[in-house]
This record gives sequence, C-alpha cells and structure tokens, in this order.
Amino acid sequence: MSAQPPVQVERRNDVRNIAIIAHVDHGKTTLVDALLKQGGAFHAKQIVEDCAMDSNDQERERGITILAKNCAVQYGDIRINIVDTPGHADFGGEVERVLRMADGALVLVDAFEGCLPQTRFVLRKALQNGLKVILVVNKIDKPNCEPEIVADKIFDLMVELGAEDWQLDFPVVFGSGRQGFMELSLEAGRAKLVSGDGNLKPLFDLVVSDIPGPPIKPNAPLQLQISNIDHNDFVGRMGIGRLHAGKITAGQSVVVVSGPNGVPHRARVLQLQRFSGMGKAEIKEAKAGDIVIVTGLEQVNISDTLCEPEFPLPLPPIPIDEPTIKMTFGVNTSPLTGQEGKPLQSRDLRNRLDREGQKNVAMRWADTEQPDVFEVAGRGVLHLSVLIESMRREGSELQVGPPRVIYKTDEAGNRLEPIELAVIDVPESHSSKVMNLMLTRRAELMVMEAKGNFQHLEFSIPSRGLLGLRNAMLSATQGEAILNTMFLEYGPYRGDIEKRVNGAIISSVNGDVIAYALFLLQERGKFFVNVGEPLYEGQVVGENAKDTDMAVNLSKEKKLTNVRSSGADEAIRITPPHKHSLEEALEYIKADELVEVTPKSIRIRKYYLTENERKRNSRV
Repeated sequence: MSAQPPVQVERRNDVRNIAIIAHVDHGKTTLVDALLKQGGAFHAKQIVEDCAMDSNDQERERGITILAKNCAVQYGDIRINIVDTPGHADFGGEVERVLRMADGALVLVDAFEGCLPQTRFVLRKALQNGLKVILVVNKIDKPNCEPEIVADKIFDLMVELGAEDWQLDFPVVFGSGRQGFMELSLEAGRAKLVSGDGNLKPLFDLVVSDIPGPPIKPNAPLQLQISNIDHNDFVGRMGIGRLHAGKITAGQSVVVVSGPNGVPHRARVLQLQRFSGMGKAEIKEAKAGDIVIVTGLEQVNISDTLCEPEFPLPLPPIPIDEPTIKMTFGVNTSPLTGQEGKPLQSRDLRNRLDREGQKNVAMRWADTEQPDVFEVAGRGVLHLSVLIESMRREGSELQVGPPRVIYKTDEAGNRLEPIELAVIDVPESHSSKVMNLMLTRRAELMVMEAKGNFQHLEFSIPSRGLLGLRNAMLSATQGEAILNTMFLEYGPYRGDIEKRVNGAIISSVNGDVIAYALFLLQERGKFFVNVGEPLYEGQVVGENAKDTDMAVNLSKEKKLTNVRSSGADEAIRITPPHKHSLEEALEYIKADELVEVTPKSIRIRKYYLTENERKRNSRV
C-alpha cells in the first residue's frame, strides 16, 4: 500500500487549546477559577464560589475533579479553550480523551509536595500526545516549600518519561492560583506574595507565545472527533469535540463513523455551540481547530468522527487504558428491599450501565450467568465507587460484590496481574510499621529517602494488596501516613495475600438493634450498627475479634422479673459503631459477602442469608 502524500498543515493564530493537568489537590481547579475571573468570564460584581468548575456534588464533597470539563476565555484577540482534567489515575479514561482536544498543557505542581504519582501519570499522557508543556509551580506561599527543586525534578521526570528535546525546553512560572498571580521568576513571585498586587498576565502571555495554535488542513473535508458526551433535557444528546479538518455549520448533513471499519450513518447537525466562559454560546459555523458542541446526533458515541457524506474518513479511535478491577452489580435481594429507595430491576440496571458505558469509556460491563447480576470493570475501586454513589443518589438500590483484579496471561502461559506504584510519606517513627504492612501485601521497596522528619517510601505492589490498605495504614500510623498510588504495569503474579483475618459477626434474626443485646455482645468484637437500626438475618453487623464467623441475636430484649437485684439497672454504655464509607465497605468484604447500597444506608451482608444455606454451600 503506497504512502499517502504529505498534507499541507497550517496553524491558526487566533485560538489556543490547553489542558490543565496535575496530581489530586495541587490546585488545578482553583487555577482555572482564577483564569476565568481574570479572563473576563464573570461579571465584575458576580459572586463566584470556589472551585466553580467542580459542579458535580461528589466532586465538591471529595475535593477532586472526576469529570473533564471545558471552558473558554478571551485574551485580547486570542480565544483560549481550557480543559480541566481529573488528577486521579482511576479517571484516566477522562484524561486520555480530553488531551486529544489540546495542543499544549499546563502541568501544575505543588511547590511543597512536588512530583507525586498522578503528576507522573498525567505528564506521561501529555508527552505521549505530543503536547507542548508549561510548568506551573503552584502554592509558593506554603511554608518550607522548595519551588526550585520541584522544577528540577520535573525536568528529570520528563527525561525519564522519554520527552522529546523540544518538550524538554519548557518555560516555568511560579505563583499561587488561590491568590491569583504567576511570575516568570521565583524572586518576582515571592515579591508579589509580599505586595499582593500580582495577576496571571505572565501565564496568559506564555500560553499565547509558547503553546502552538491548532494545526489545520485548509480546504480538507470535515473531520470532527467526539471526545465527550453531554445531555440536555431539551436537545437530548450532545457531542463535544474538536475539528481536526474542514468546517461545520448548523443544519449541515453529516455521517457519523465509528472507527476504521465502522459503517457510516447519516445525521443532521441541529445546533452548533462553543464554550464561552463557563457557559455555551450558539454559533452558525466553526472551522478546524475549534472545540464545539454538536446537538441532534442521537447515535453519536465517544471516539466517533463526524465527516462529510462524500468523504467518510474517520480518525483513529482514542486509545483507552484497559480496566484492572472488576466487581458484580446486582438487583437488591435483601429483606429490606424497597424501604429506602427504588429497587432496580434487571432491565433498569442494564439500561443504566449501558448509558454509563457510552460516556465513561474506561468502564466495561457484561452479562453473567445470573440474569439480574452484571460484571462491571473499571480502573480502580474509586472509579467504580463514583458510579455506585451516583446511582445511589439517583434513588436506586443495588448490591455489589467484592472487587477482584483482572488477570492476564503472557505468551508463555504465565499469570500476570496489575502492579501499582505506591508512594508513601510517613513520620520516621512510624516507617517500620508501614514497611511491615507493605511487605505482608507482597510489595517491593523501590525508593527510600529521608525528607526532614519524614520518610519517603516508594513500593511496587499488586493491585490486590491495595484493597483495604489505606485504612490499615492510617490505623497503624495514627492517621499520619500519606498514600498515593498509580498503575504501573502488568507483572508476574506475586503469590497469595491474606485479605481479612477477622471473621464476621452476623445477625441471626430479623428485627431492630436492642441496646441491651448490643451491650452484652460488644466485648466480642467491633460493631457496625447502632441502637434502633433495622437488621435482617444474614446481615454482617460487626467484626469478630476471632478469625471465625459468629451468629448473634441483636434483637434480644432483657427479660423482666419482679425481683430486683443490686446493680441490675446500671447504666448501659454502648461503644459508637464503626460506619464504613462506600469505598471502605467495598475493600472490606470477603468473597462470600456483598455490599447493599441504598440512598440512606450502606450495609454489608452475606451472599447466603441463612445459616443453613451458608453451611450447605460451604460443603460444595
């Protein structure tokens, strides 16, 4: 097959498309807020809440960005399209897609924390996509920070990640996104900390001068690749993407093509919009280099290409990292079904997962042998727990199985498992506890260095070993350890890992928790339920101090007699129960347990509710 002749490519000078990428909590969304304010996206007297781009409830509560979002500002004659991307590796599918819309990236790094795992993750993606990088050293107002060392370490990291020579020649700015200023030198940045009169003009100028305009192919046929999907009750499904070639107009007839072997199907562009500030503005026409929102395409999916009917030339599909964790989602079958939410039927659950899969491209789902249970795979427990929490907030009930890693086999038939990089900063006094904890989970030490009174440790650890690790580490270090993780590779299977030693305390009856019964049993272990809560047979109500399961009756009341004995009416003291978060519950459960999720409660239960069923199936 002969090679195609080279296509003449020019660059637009009136547009810049940039992505902002960073580790979790390094100030990415706060910097976007400042860019929007100083770029005139808000009225002078408009009250704007912090992290305005994190509009999702879960994003505000968790303090992280989950969904990639677009906005735009006008800087002089230049239109700057900005994409705020997630920092957590579990949402790598979002990062993969949105980087396709950008020509450059602002890599944001905390001046105190420096380069952390997700910095490495998102920077690798940016370099692989051939983006020009501007390093933004943020939070220089933090005490004991080392901005110069951070800049040097990012250079070393880029060399390690195989950056091209032109990518290594990156500019650096220093400042504070929260205080709304950036400067080209650290001295100037520190002076602005004192004077308090800085702004983001140096950063805006760098974006214009160092980030190239989008490449365009003059007079080429239309190619618009969809990178994101949105929905509006009035216009339905909306595709968000960048024009790589040609132009598009409102009302135009197009074909939608899915990949190189896809069958083109005809559609019509009803409405064309572009981003303006944090909102959208309707336009009549867009040309190569623009990022637009297209309505009227009900069948469009992420990675599809819109083309002219005469030239159905799809762009290569967007590569997405494969899932590493899977779990089962099933219809809720507990005795309390329907009391706290809307129980999803099999058809409803299937439709909900299908809708999610169309926009959450890093998630996969499949049928199982049971008609009301589906297997759902994702990039990590956090990735899937965000989906479960969304379904819960929609008023749905479901039950979820324990997370299991997805294994692969190499050409020689050896079993491979996902291996992750775990970076831990812990006070020196607790470092030995962390070391013991990690080694019991088949981790291998890669880096160990002192940072003042802290030890900086880096391990490679199987994904299996991370399940439940965060809570165990916080308990062992009195809450002082900081753990960050990132997927590394698929490596040889490292052997069995003991997950949970302690057995479960299981309710043997249906009823409500009685204070007297809980008081008598609380020395036997740690309980998860409080007085007055409804419970059912087979529900896991606590953790046994021993390694065996124990069935108890928490609805047993004190027998009344007409004989008084001294001390019989002493005050009952109940130890407060341990309440699991959704992620904790998912990581806690064993293979024979499920998490029941309702809008009001998160309960742990046995797969088989009655003791006879459990005994019968344990012999099979």
